[in-house]
Amino acid sequence: MKITRNGSIPSKPGPEAYFTGQVRMDMEFNTEAPARVGGVTVTFEPGARTAWHTHPLGQTIIVTSGFGWARIEGEKRVDIQPGDIVWFPPGVRHWHGATDATAMTHLAIAESIDGRRVDWEEHVSDTDYHSP
Repeated sequence: MKITRNGSIPSKPGPEAYFTGQVRMDMEFNTEAPARVGGVTVTFEPGARTAWHTHPLGQTIIVTSGFGWARIEGEKRVDIQPGDIVWFPPGVRHWHGATDATAMTHLAIAESIDGRRVDWEEHVSDTDYHSP
């Protein structure tokens, strides 16, 4: 058993290469092989969001507070709120983050394969972000 105590891992800002706006990452975790799951709690301030990205084995996000938006490329933007569990299938290009007026926090969980958990792409444009 391994217990990581709340507050034992310092918060860190979301890297500017992968996020737009103010983003904080907390309690990042990774399992040991042969397990391959990892995750992080991410807080997005209003207007903040991920860049476009995909996951080789998919991604699950669990919204814990606030109100956010998520989008799969080519589909309409959807509202997400506390208690929602969102699954992005493997290889599906998407983004997620806060709304333009409300912060949002979620737990992001994904598995890695060949040492890769996520493939980051370009930033989401303001036009794409605001487009319903």
